[in-house]
Amino acid sequence: MTGPAPVRIGVVGYGLMGRAHCYGYRVAPMLRRLPVTPVVTVMSGRDAAAVAAAAAAYGVPEHVTSWRSLVEREDLDIVDICTPPGTHAEIAAAAAAAGKAVLCEKPLAATYAQARAALYAVTAAGVRHAVGFNYRRLPAVALMRRMIADGAVGEPRLWRASFLSDEFTDPATPYDWRFDRTMGGTTIADLGSHLIDLALWMVGEISAVCAQSQTFIGRRTLTGGGTAAVTVDDASSALLTFSSGARGTVEVARAAIRRPCDFTVEVNGSAGTLAFDYARLNELWFGAADDDPATYGMRRIRAEHPSHPYAADWWPIGQGVGYGSTFANQAADLLADWPGGEWTPDFGQGARVQAVCEAMERSAAGRRWVPVAEIAPDDSGPPARVQLPRRPASPASG
Repeated sequence: MTGPAPVRIGVVGYGLMGRAHCYGYRVAPMLRRLPVTPVVTVMSGRDAAAVAAAAAAYGVPEHVTSWRSLVEREDLDIVDICTPPGTHAEIAAAAAAAGKAVLCEKPLAATYAQARAALYAVTAAGVRHAVGFNYRRLPAVALMRRMIADGAVGEPRLWRASFLSDEFTDPATPYDWRFDRTMGGTTIADLGSHLIDLALWMVGEISAVCAQSQTFIGRRTLTGGGTAAVTVDDASSALLTFSSGARGTVEVARAAIRRPCDFTVEVNGSAGTLAFDYARLNELWFGAADDDPATYGMRRIRAEHPSHPYAADWWPIGQGVGYGSTFANQAADLLADWPGGEWTPDFGQGARVQAVCEAMERSAAGRRWVPVAEIAPDDSGPPARVQLPRRPASPASG
């Protein structure tokens, strides 16, 4: 007996995201009956020894040191990009030109111009494309969005979110691509892109922003000696105006000690409130205006019932799902109707998110409200040629 035909995937990058995506492809067929079997065939990375070790650990049979040689292979159906953001647009464009479907980790690029160029490339080539906003695929977060769409909170009026990390708190952390805006993007783009994606998904378009940013440790040591200037923010926050009239706030930081990966999302509407806390990622809190006053307050929903998004694919109620589950859910969603079906969130969403993030960056630099249309005017023509950043000479993990 034979199973579904394989869909062959090349993963560009072997760090944490490469590992997470490989895990997702391995687990997805255990969750759902898919029309194809995802097979990660090859992985690329510039450090030959490191990518060889990663490929062996992740069960990937082949590895190369050139992403271009991976993209040009005729036996691949999908190119999965898990490298630093400044490299995404170039790889995506090359993969699309080679006729491959493209999954790209967030943020889609380091700038809106790059994101728009990537969007144009995949659209012109007519290939499927998606951005890895994996937190959409937590059952509790997906349930939150469904309840908003179903009117559980009425008309959304206020939306707020925070994403706190302690990644940059140690002054001894050496300089690498994460501190280079052209290569790694800002904290706004790194952490904030997840939150802005959720804001757009749950509440709708954002029309204007007013932000502030701060870099607390301005220089980092180089491995070969000396220091280099940090060109990304350590922490930022912003006010948001939605096109619907709703208002919002967002805070992101990689300088919050003992906050490893903590994010929260809350929406207050005309008829209720929903709140999510990643530290309790299988729970959603809900309160409705017409609840019995005798039990005033918020009630906990265990987002593990088979009626909740994704939950039926996993474990019995009470066992929960975790971070890795989001990547398995992502792979299963993208391959559910292969080679047909619609991939979401796509590069169009990635570019919309990038525009809001860049508006926040411009606002913080200029100390003013910035309309998102200032970054992304209504222009459907081909983008101008984009100068992409050059990778640093030293090996990077992804």
